[in-house]
Amino acid sequence: MAEHQEGLLNSRVTKASHEALRLWWQVGMLAAATAFLYYPVLARLAWDWWNDPEASHGPLVPAFSLYLLWRTRQKWSCLPRKPSWFGLAVIVGALALLMTGVLGVEFFLSRSSFVFLLAGLTISFLGWAHFRAFLFPWAFLFLMIPIPAIVFNQIAFPLQLVASKFAGAMLELVGVPVLREGNIIQLSNTSLEVAEACSGIRSLLSLITLAVIYGYFLETRIHRRVIFAVAAVPIAVVANGLRVVGTGALAHFWNPEKAEGFFHTFSGWLIFVIAMLMLFSVDSLLRWIDQLRGRRLPQPTG
Repeated sequence: MAEHQEGLLNSRVTKASHEALRLWWQVGMLAAATAFLYYPVLARLAWDWWNDPEASHGPLVPAFSLYLLWRTRQKWSCLPRKPSWFGLAVIVGALALLMTGVLGVEFFLSRSSFVFLLAGLTISFLGWAHFRAFLFPWAFLFLMIPIPAIVFNQIAFPLQLVASKFAGAMLELVGVPVLREGNIIQLSNTSLEVAEACSGIRSLLSLITLAVIYGYFLETRIHRRVIFAVAAVPIAVVANGLRVVGTGALAHFWNPEKAEGFFHTFSGWLIFVIAMLMLFSVDSLLRWIDQLRGRRLPQPTG
């Protein structure tokens, strides 16, 4: 009897090891096929991260998503595996998106297809429960992809106008005579063009990414995290408007050449720090409002 039970146990262990080996073999084959298909796309994306200031936050995004998966591993590792055939449709859609992006030379589509492919593979092999558990780190991956050119061009110029209006008003407040024509600010001794770099668009995605990370660690309420992400948009515009104000004031009171030299480059880093401080101020304001509401609530009586 004991020998029979031991034989059944060994058979189950052997079967489990064979299933695990088959699963890892499938994962390895899929990883190799994915690497073959997406190597040019991901290599170009990594090049943009390294060389494009607008995408310099990119490596932080997948690193944070992997950290989230590791941090919640005990939760999703206990979920039952229920593969769904719907994942195959998602995979086919992702591959079609890849072909469209490659043939149309549209980097955003080809890069987005990789994120959708991850969703399809998850649903196909693990099921919807796992995908729901991975939803936030999966959706966060879209922030690693630079804004498509057609959207960038539609957003950049309106932000340039907003930043130039803000900078013109602030310069007048500090006593600098200003004549603004669109995104051109005319001073008494020079003119300033609020270019795309000064509109806030370059720091927008980076600031939104940091706002989402900041909200995840310090806030458990979803609406607060949304507030942080949305607040990043006006903060980026105001911060870069302050950069124009500093450049204009320096050009007017000191020297236009000094304003366009080292100060202009250094102010880009300084303004990003100021933008982060503004984000922290939003958090402090929300906490102050919570404290104020707590004081106004009626206290329970014994």
